[in-house]
Amino acid sequence: MSDEEPVDPKKELEEACKPKCVKSLIDYKKCVERIQGDESGHKHCTGQYFDFWGCIDKCVAPKLFVKLK
Repeated sequence: MSDEEPVDPKKELEEACKPKCVKSLIDYKKCVERIQGDESGHKHCTGQYFDFWGCIDKCVAPKLFVKLK
């Protein structure tokens, strides 16, 4: 066995997929700017955050499972 630590390919694949999800990231950042002054704590950007990471996951999944065989 090798003494090297295994490398998680998911992080690299996520970085490669981020350019494909720019629209979702922009929507999330716009939401964060919009609610920045909210003192009530009722406003949030959870939907936009999950949309962004959902896009990333959708892109990563087929590539990741091929590597995990």
